Amino acid sequence: MTELIPQPGSVAAGSGEVRLTKRSKLYAGDATEGVGSWLRTALQQATGLPLHEGRELDDACDDGIGLQLDPALGPEEYRLVSDSNGIFIEGGSPAGVFWGAQTLRQLLGPDAYRRAPLDRDRTWAVPHLTIQDTPRFGWRGLMLDVARHFMPKEGVLRYLDLMAAHKLNVFHFHLTDDQGWRVEIERYPKLTEIGSWRARTKFGHRASPLWDDKPHGGYYTRDDIREIVAYAAERHITVVPEIDVPGHSQAAIAAYPELGNTDVIDTNSLSVWDTWGINPNVLAPTDNTLRFYEGVFEELLELFPSEFIHVGGDECLKDQWKQSATAQARIEELGLSDEDELQSWFIGHFDKWLSARGRRLVGWDEILEGGLADGAVVSSWRGYEGGITAARAGHDVVMCPEQHVYLDWRQAPGEDEPVPIAHVRTLEDVYRFEPVPEQLGEDEARHVLGAQANVWTEVMEDHARVDYQTFPRLAAFAEVAWSALPAPAERDFADFERRMAAHYPRLDALGVAYRPPTGPLPWQRRPGVLGRPKDGPPPNA
Repeated sequence: MTELIPQPGSVAAGSGEVRLTKRSKLYAGDATEGVGSWLRTALQQATGLPLHEGRELDDACDDGIGLQLDPALGPEEYRLVSDSNGIFIEGGSPAGVFWGAQTLRQLLGPDAYRRAPLDRDRTWAVPHLTIQDTPRFGWRGLMLDVARHFMPKEGVLRYLDLMAAHKLNVFHFHLTDDQGWRVEIERYPKLTEIGSWRARTKFGHRASPLWDDKPHGGYYTRDDIREIVAYAAERHITVVPEIDVPGHSQAAIAAYPELGNTDVIDTNSLSVWDTWGINPNVLAPTDNTLRFYEGVFEELLELFPSEFIHVGGDECLKDQWKQSATAQARIEELGLSDEDELQSWFIGHFDKWLSARGRRLVGWDEILEGGLADGAVVSSWRGYEGGITAARAGHDVVMCPEQHVYLDWRQAPGEDEPVPIAHVRTLEDVYRFEPVPEQLGEDEARHVLGAQANVWTEVMEDHARVDYQTFPRLAAFAEVAWSALPAPAERDFADFERRMAAHYPRLDALGVAYRPPTGPLPWQRRPGVLGRPKDGPPPNA
């Protein structure tokens, strides 16, 4: 069972195996107690073994598990040794030990991912080996859009477990959009009373004639958010919240009409949007809007300890600003040249506001338009170009180009693919994604914090559809973000497929409704639901 994903840095095989038994103990050294608690719970429920707490490292000898720190290792680096002395995992930090524990779980086989033992008399064994491993990138992210289709709290916790199983460590939580506001803000209760529900939902692409006529919505209470953040922290995952401004804001405007461009349209007539696309109803660039969102972010900072706060900044149509006397007066007052610079001023305001509170602003690559906000981090989604421009200007970058890692894009050209969106991006395409553009020099490349896969849920009405679009491609992405792979053309995809053959049973045990290698199962199809397929390879931007 050494078919590991993501691929570790080195594996040296030994002879023999360590067998876990009813007398096996688990010792967790200083600062690894949290990892020990997680590992004990996960293995107890899967194996039925008691794994009593060891009081010293010697308790892990022969048939036990020992966890401890080694300051000589990097922060997320780990060493796993299985030999005649037992199983020992050392990490440069608790996070490193945790990633080693995830590898141990893979070594125990697919049934180690179950929530109850299938056979209490079976043998649980780990082959003798030594694994030395460390991640390539510090930012190994997954963005989940819960605004278009709400995912209940239990589903979010499940995805944090799936991320941890693949050694991903940043959860980008897309909480607001035109179609819904998903986080409770105490001082603005209408954001969830009104903004979290829409009357109906377009089923399929926006050109589809089909509608789901039942109301859709939901939101996370402040305690739900605290639970999600704490659950993620136990798994060494940072939660980066996103509140999208100044575009993608119709749900907020529906709740508080004064936030919109009231001198252009009747914002009182707006409701939470029920279809997809780029919405013209954007926030008004007024002091009232700034104060409102400062209040939102004040509460957000209480809930999310992350250094990074995402403010969106993408796809902000500026037609209303061009027609708005208020917006034009603001452009003149600030001495700006156009509406692009007005958006730059808007984003820059929150960059300074967040910086003053010890946080860092992250935005989609449109924040480059009209001037890049000082200190901002760029999520490069429209291709590599935004990331290259930002890195050359000395700004940190997260690479998530849609042509490679947008997991809502279709996985195959077949007619049975459910609600096919955009170009085909196969498992192999994702495996050959390279986060660092070759155009960047060595110093510039250091600004690439890492990579992120994005899951936009317009055409994903439930968790099974999210699973289908996300897996198995997220496993390929996880290896790209973690492992020191060769250049894309030189990567051994056949070997990855071989290891995936062992990984699918793990996903089965976890209950993941992934796309099978042979194509969608009958119940995964959506016949007659219009998508937006595009032919040929995606443009290289």
